Amino acid sequence: MLVIESIFIVILILATIPVLIVSAQVFIAILASKHKVIQPKLYDHLNVCILIPAHNESVNIIPTLDSISQNHASTLKVLVVADNCNDDTAEIVRQRGLEVIERHDHSRRGKGYALDFGINHLRQFSPDIVIILDADCIVDGNAIDHLIDKAVSTGRPVQANYLMFNRSASASIKMKIAEFGWLLKNYVRPLGFSIINLPCQLTGSGMAFPWRHISKINFATGHIVEDMKLGLEAAEIAAAPVFCPNAKVYSYFPLNEEGVKSQRTRWEHGHLGIIFKDVPHILLKAILKKNLHLFAMGIDLLVPPLSLMAMSLALLMVAGLLLVTIFNFPAIYFALTIYLNSLFALSIFCFWIAFGREIISLRQLLSIPYYILTKVPIYLRFVFKRQSEWVRSKRDEN
Repeated sequence: MLVIESIFIVILILATIPVLIVSAQVFIAILASKHKVIQPKLYDHLNVCILIPAHNESVNIIPTLDSISQNHASTLKVLVVADNCNDDTAEIVRQRGLEVIERHDHSRRGKGYALDFGINHLRQFSPDIVIILDADCIVDGNAIDHLIDKAVSTGRPVQANYLMFNRSASASIKMKIAEFGWLLKNYVRPLGFSIINLPCQLTGSGMAFPWRHISKINFATGHIVEDMKLGLEAAEIAAAPVFCPNAKVYSYFPLNEEGVKSQRTRWEHGHLGIIFKDVPHILLKAILKKNLHLFAMGIDLLVPPLSLMAMSLALLMVAGLLLVTIFNFPAIYFALTIYLNSLFALSIFCFWIAFGREIISLRQLLSIPYYILTKVPIYLRFVFKRQSEWVRSKRDEN
């Protein structure tokens, strides 16, 4: 019985950490939700390059390039890496008078390899700032100027407020909940940490790097969540990413179910893989090197995908009830599981009130438990058939 009790206590402690992190991030973000929007300082004298990795993006890349030209008056160098393309992506970029380089290596597939190819090409220019933008992302307003200003003023990598939306107001409840979750993960949680001067994760698009940092990072890993790995590498060289809420870039979820499923599986399997494989080593290294920023990023990564987190907390509460009623464990154990579930639910509800009411209704919010059940197969595949290689999500036009 002592062994069972010890195991339960350890699990309870491990479950407490992500709940406290999420609740703290949410409540701090709510208190600072009216963050001041300031005009960025302009740095027209700097050499800035926007690096765009693209794989068969002949349709999606057009609005991306248009948004760059419309929302930034200064001259920018735009470099597109047409990576293993078999469409006319490269030709479309050339027709617009922009630079494109083509990469063909089917044995080394993934965004990381494309970025590595682009960075090596830029070494002959050594730009002051490199901004990485996905080929299907739209630059909103003066986001580029905000990213440049933040990168110059902090001397560190910068992550934009990267959001994803549904293309249609009539999107399914499942897709609206996905948008709701994305807002929490990519905006509210990093905003909460940024208010108390802690770093954020890199989320894939709208990432600005001073050249002295990006030139030292190893991109050619083929990792399925290469952006998380990039942020950790930056933190290890004392350049942990900072969040820039005023710089907004956005994209859209795929309309086809196959694309959504592929995208979600890649993100969540990659995140879980980092939690089990990398986070313990990261936290130990951060403690030994007294690197607060790396430690903060490590504990932030301990927060699993929220569906899995909610599912685990519910199961923990059931386990606590069984231990108390069947094995006569102290009632405090069950009480603590109720507390954790209540705090988590309160955090999500407060997040919905402050930020999410335009995305989902209260009725849809209450349907989240059903949505969570639909994701069980994703987590089972992580155990029995984990996705370990980068796979491009199926686009709507393909």
